[in-house]
Amino acid sequence: MRSHHCPNRSMFPLPFLGLALVLLISLVPPTSSCTEQEKSSLLQLLAGFSQDGGLAASWRKDTDCCTWEGITCSPNRTVSDVLLASRGIEGSISQFLGNLTGLLRLNLSCNSLSGGLPLELVSSSSIIVLDVSFNRLTGGLSELPSSTPARPLQVVNVSSNLFTGRFPSTWEVMKSLVALNAKNNSFTGQLPTILCLSAPSFTVLELSFNEFSGNIPPGLGNCSMLKLLSAGYNNLSGTLPDDVFKVTSLEHLSLPNNWLEGALNGIIKLKNLVSLDLGGNELSGNIPESIGELKSLEEQGQLLKPAQSRKNRSSAQ
Repeated sequence: MRSHHCPNRSMFPLPFLGLALVLLISLVPPTSSCTEQEKSSLLQLLAGFSQDGGLAASWRKDTDCCTWEGITCSPNRTVSDVLLASRGIEGSISQFLGNLTGLLRLNLSCNSLSGGLPLELVSSSSIIVLDVSFNRLTGGLSELPSSTPARPLQVVNVSSNLFTGRFPSTWEVMKSLVALNAKNNSFTGQLPTILCLSAPSFTVLELSFNEFSGNIPPGLGNCSMLKLLSAGYNNLSGTLPDDVFKVTSLEHLSLPNNWLEGALNGIIKLKNLVSLDLGGNELSGNIPESIGELKSLEEQGQLLKPAQSRKNRSSAQ
């Protein structure tokens, strides 16, 4: 069984914690009062909770929602932050959050929320940080209408839920995306490398502990800013494509416990590697002697460790 215990640390690697922290804690003190529409949207969210973690005591209709627990407003009287992590909340996420037109950061992580992730949040024209990790959300991530303009999302964390299905192909409109963490779900199909082509500042792709399969598709070579690629404990097969070795910005490459094969001759091109884990695959040949030229490499993991059986790998998850 996969663990869904919510940790005390970020699910993004420490080298990339700075960006997320800046985005999440650069909060503006509340001023004035929120609009009736925003108050109504927040009360709709509260109504969808079967356990509200005590929020009802603060979220009262006769008070200014800018003063409510977990809510921050910007100087122009719009709700900018809904930060309700680790509140013991149960229930569903209301689509009416999409009516908060000034919402920048939404953090509902480490609760027991169920149901789906509303399309209105993914397609929001304002949200830049969306964190719903460590819940019990189900279903797939919604495709966006073909007419959807570029969206401003920068950090998306949907890790440690019960999501299924293929990753949306229409997320190419996330042209500002910097970090995506979809670890520890049951996503299927090919790795979503299309984001490399559409988001020039894309830096973190964390997809481990899913059910992605097939060859690593082309497109990674377009990720000129990518620093972390993690897709271990999936069912990836075939050889490591040349595209991977073109991502010279990579600092962390982790693809353990798949069915990858072939040699590692191109690894020397990744001059900035700090950590490397390719164990539990079916890679052949010797570790290239030239790997010693990777001066930044601190951790090599189990590079050519024999692959586990499918039975053992399943139980390990």
